[in-house]
Amino acid sequence: MADAALRLTTLAEEVLGAPLPVRIRAWDGSESGPPDAPVVVVRHRRALRRLLWRPGELGLARAWVAGEIDVDGDLYEALDRLAGLVWEREPDAAPAVHPLRDPRLRAAARGLLKLGGALPPPAAPAEEVRRRTGPLHTKRRDKEAISHHYDVGNDFYELVLGPSMVYSCAYWDEGEGTLEDAQRDKLDLVCRKLGLAKGDRLLDVGCGWGSMAIHAAREYGAQVTGITLSREQAAYARKRIADEGLTDRIEIRVQDYRDVRDGPYDAISSIGMAEHVGQVRYREYADRLLSLLKPGGRLLNHQIARRPEADEAAYHVDEFIDRYVFPDGELAPLGRTVATLEEAGFEVRDVEAIREHYARTLRAWVANLEASWPRASGLTSRGRARVWRLYMAASAVSFERNRIGVNQILAVRTPTTGESGLRPRTRDWRG
Repeated sequence: MADAALRLTTLAEEVLGAPLPVRIRAWDGSESGPPDAPVVVVRHRRALRRLLWRPGELGLARAWVAGEIDVDGDLYEALDRLAGLVWEREPDAAPAVHPLRDPRLRAAARGLLKLGGALPPPAAPAEEVRRRTGPLHTKRRDKEAISHHYDVGNDFYELVLGPSMVYSCAYWDEGEGTLEDAQRDKLDLVCRKLGLAKGDRLLDVGCGWGSMAIHAAREYGAQVTGITLSREQAAYARKRIADEGLTDRIEIRVQDYRDVRDGPYDAISSIGMAEHVGQVRYREYADRLLSLLKPGGRLLNHQIARRPEADEAAYHVDEFIDRYVFPDGELAPLGRTVATLEEAGFEVRDVEAIREHYARTLRAWVANLEASWPRASGLTSRGRARVWRLYMAASAVSFERNRIGVNQILAVRTPTTGESGLRPRTRDWRG
């Protein structure tokens, strides 16, 4: 079988109804497709059996994590070329009938069967989270989901995130600053938007490895309570805080936001945490944070958003993200998030979109991972390192193509007098 690549290209183009924008190299050494395009390498026929048993994102994800498919060349370019043809197809480009009744898809399945072999479905890679049952976003289920993503190993995250240990969008100026500079600037921007002053009580929801808490306490003199569901994060944050000599100003708890009872706080930061809350709990999240703020207190909610669907009821979570990256994670359109905060009683005072900043941040993380690939794979597993590389590179492309965005929402618990007490009254957060 010296023509596997040509047969795969033909099958793909029949299903997609368009020329394949990447080159294919098959396990038999054959190649097919545009000569100057990135090369998608199909290393093993087992990848085709995965697609037979689970067509679409999940089958491709399993083959990628297992190392059965790869990209030779620019991964970003390959994902960008495939995005418009695969992930961003117009609804009318989908089959008008059930796949099993579509002759074109049935023929493609037969072709894959001949190429891949009629064997049982391969076992899913060990890094995959099995399908969950029961109600979404219970405290126990949320804790398990957080552990899957964040308890990968602090040493691994140090390689990817760098010295800042901030796992959210950095804030880049127009110059050529480092990732650490951009993360420091983001943390400082959050503190300024919150109007932090010496002695203010700050609740940092989803505090991660303690970077926001340390910056707020060290640079602004705040008294900080940080909460996380990850025991590994909490242990790491506590050590950093002790090394900084800030144990008298910062407390780190392993605690669910629903269990915090020691308000009122002057300010709350929630940076990259709300994506884990879920739509069934988002109003509860907003209500809880409002109740924890004093009148005039501020919330800075930093959150990824997806674009609205024409039919919101048809929205589904990306299977690769759900099974391998953020179990039970959900993205909502910006408008829905703002509306829910307002319905809870917040006054939304400012929204800043920083989509381009996240694309650059993700590219910096991928560069860190690739520069330390052997060590990163050894600290976790080769499959988990492959998950992170694909997830971060694909997310960078999604931000660049405006499929998703990220926004900082500044909201206030307005006092009954109607005066918010916001200073400055303009967007000059530097005062």
